[in-house]
Amino acid sequence: MDGRRLALLLEYDGTAFAGSQLQPAVRTVQEVLEAALAQFTGRQTRIALAGRTDTGVHALGQVAALDIESAHAPEVVRDALNHFLPEDVAVCAAAEVAAGFDPRRHAVSRTYRYRIQDGQARSPLTRHRTWQVERPLDVTAMAEALALLPVGVPRDWAAFSGAVAAGYTTVRTLLDATVERRAPHTVEVTLEADAFLPHQVRMMVGTLQRVGVGRLTPPEFAAMLDGPAASAASAAPPQGLTLVAVRYPPGTIEWGN
Repeated sequence: MDGRRLALLLEYDGTAFAGSQLQPAVRTVQEVLEAALAQFTGRQTRIALAGRTDTGVHALGQVAALDIESAHAPEVVRDALNHFLPEDVAVCAAAEVAAGFDPRRHAVSRTYRYRIQDGQARSPLTRHRTWQVERPLDVTAMAEALALLPVGVPRDWAAFSGAVAAGYTTVRTLLDATVERRAPHTVEVTLEADAFLPHQVRMMVGTLQRVGVGRLTPPEFAAMLDGPAASAASAAPPQGLTLVAVRYPPGTIEWGN
């Protein structure tokens, strides 16, 4: 039969992965997905991902796409891949999509959540899922700082970016930015944009944490956006970061059960 294009909704614990994208001689999410697909179909197939996550970064809503020559229903492909996948990555849903679907280029936004544990003794049980900081954070000041950022308009975010290739645009559109205290010692920062630069979320959170402990004022935080490339504070550690969702135009993907 003719090949079909499938989209996969992925969840993974990034602790033991050297990131999402295929790299030589290291364990990545793409590598184990392609290995599982090869075990199921007997063929080597390249899988495309909606976005790159760093070493130690997790995902609840990563999206992948692949071409498959099979009559199996999407949910059968999902279950077969989960049979062959290791315990730290799973396919939550699968759906047939248009032949030209590109999970990265067709996305209209990505949402990341960063979780911080503050003001208490460190916890070995949450060390892979949170950034543990000793001092309590001033969430009100952090919210004031985020409220000063440009939302809904294209802006150069080079100051909050890691290294990029020459000629690579650093203009992105921030769509939403919030910070909330979810529990007595848990703070969550949620950022949505059309796309993010390398390490952008972690650099934004790393700088925002300085506001939370009183080392920066909200206006000083916002003024950093006008600084030179990579001039913001050092990046927050990766383990507190989760890719929550990738959004597409209505009708692009209809996830099944």
